[in-house]
Amino acid sequence: MRLIDKRIISHFDYLLIIFVLPLIFLSYHLISETNEQLANKQLVYYTISIFAFLLVFMLPIRKKVRIIPALYWIGIILLIAVELIGISKLGAKRWIYIPFIGTTIQPSELIKPIFILMLGYLIQHKPPPKNGYGFSDFIYFSFYILLPFVLIAIEPDLGTALVLLFVGYGILFLIGVNWKIWVSIIVIVGVASPFMYTYLVKDYQKKRIHDFISEKPSYHVQQSIIAIGSGGLTGKDSEDATQTQLKFLPIATSDFIFAYFVERYGFLGAIGLIFLYLLIILHLLTMNYFFKDDYIIRAFASGLGLLIFFNMSINVLMVIGFAPVVGLPLPLFSYGGSSFINFIVTFAILENLLAFRYMNLYNYERKL
Repeated sequence: MRLIDKRIISHFDYLLIIFVLPLIFLSYHLISETNEQLANKQLVYYTISIFAFLLVFMLPIRKKVRIIPALYWIGIILLIAVELIGISKLGAKRWIYIPFIGTTIQPSELIKPIFILMLGYLIQHKPPPKNGYGFSDFIYFSFYILLPFVLIAIEPDLGTALVLLFVGYGILFLIGVNWKIWVSIIVIVGVASPFMYTYLVKDYQKKRIHDFISEKPSYHVQQSIIAIGSGGLTGKDSEDATQTQLKFLPIATSDFIFAYFVERYGFLGAIGLIFLYLLIILHLLTMNYFFKDDYIIRAFASGLGLLIFFNMSINVLMVIGFAPVVGLPLPLFSYGGSSFINFIVTFAILENLLAFRYMNLYNYERKL
């Protein structure tokens, strides 16, 4: 049977799972200290994610790569549907209500793995030349990167949109683009930035930027910095973590969970957590060197690594006052179901691509 082939077992990336599990255990421990009810809900999300991982891992992705463009366009249609029939919450229209099951979906989350898969599919069918992609190829890939970026940005969800933008062009950078194009982009962005800020950035986004560069940070960030500073070198016991326990620190289990973690485990704990993230990111990026001819794996592993890097970096910089507050959760760590399950599904896709990569060789030998 296909699912018990020894090659699948030998190609599975166990190290990646070993790196991820400590994040999940630490996250659940912090959430359960703060709110037992939320911890129980998070257990439900963990259970769903296990089934989602197994389901996605068993899908014949290697055999059905031709449907990737169709999935991408379905994702685009859903993003357009958000603008037409979406539900607004807290001033943003990001969700679609599903009437038969009485829940909502967030297409901007759903499209992340499909977006990375699509770039891998396109790169696999149009590998980079020796000197990197030229201008025409760059425009070709940019269309598929900028389309979801624009649709998500107008929801508005500028944080998620920018992360996707950085991930998309980051993949192209790692795969190979002619250096002249990057220089041109830097110059164009530098010249256009004042006009983009004046005419494209919304008032509430300007307020966040203003709060960030002002001498006095916002209330949320002030309490976050106090929590981080009170943690000291080694942190405090749970009952002594007053910033969180007395509810001074807002959203302590979600957007600002890093501040709570540092309050509990101190500077050394923060270094350890960031180091764990860096292990995962570097492990994913090194796949560029081990799978030079498999552009789907290279693009997807790089995209996942960059997705984790940008989400983690922005969240950490946000809670210490070095970046505007944009509401991006800490990957695999913040409380919540949609982001966590989406990351687990993305890991499952990568494990599928790795475990069943022998099928590419098999198909190649059959053609010969």
